[in-house]
Amino acid sequence: MPANSTALHSYFDALFAAYGPQHWWPGRTRFEIIVGAILTQNTSWTSVERAIRNLRTARLLSPNAIRKAPSAKLAQLLRPSGYFRQKTRTLKSFVKFLFDTYDGSLNNLFATPTPHLRDQLLSLRGIGPETADSILLYAGKHPVFVVDAYTRRILERHGLAHPKLSYHQIRKLFESSLPADHQLFNEFHALIVHTGKHFCRKTIPACSRCPLHRFLPPALEPGTIFNDSHGRSPVTSHQSLLALR
Repeated sequence: MPANSTALHSYFDALFAAYGPQHWWPGRTRFEIIVGAILTQNTSWTSVERAIRNLRTARLLSPNAIRKAPSAKLAQLLRPSGYFRQKTRTLKSFVKFLFDTYDGSLNNLFATPTPHLRDQLLSLRGIGPETADSILLYAGKHPVFVVDAYTRRILERHGLAHPKLSYHQIRKLFESSLPADHQLFNEFHALIVHTGKHFCRKTIPACSRCPLHRFLPPALEPGTIFNDSHGRSPVTSHQSLLALR
């Protein structure tokens, strides 16, 4: 088994043993999950929840309701999520695409092969790789791995990823190292987010209390590419386990 595959399996096992199931993504329906994935860009989930409550109260948590709602009204309801005008345009763009291409049917949407649907989502205004993959994984149950800032931070600090790897490269590294199982990818990403929020913080990380502490590499030799808030230099250009060859 490749080193990166062994490492990722070990990390998942350690996190799952420590935290158990995370029950992601929070949402009552597939469409609500899609809305949450769009609204959570550049804001906290608490703010997203307030905006979703506004939509639910206004009975606007369906594709058809969003399509018919005046943009000005929708923007006011989305205000708690921040960047509410941009997010209004993104939601409107998504539902237009859904009706124009799939007759408004989420079943038809998610029956589309993953690579093609991912390309379609990425072509929409305001939807980047993390949002597209969140929609695919959490709403559509497609086996794609969602990469976020927490994922990158943990991998880099543990010497598992080169800082210059792209989103696509890190996503492919997970997908090539683990079984193509949407439930596994769902749980693993949720566990990574929990770890990033509570332990592997951007500043003042709580390494000694983290379930992944035993996997941290010793301080490496000089010649490193970056230094993080641990005070160690975790990755060099030739030592990253997940550097693409």
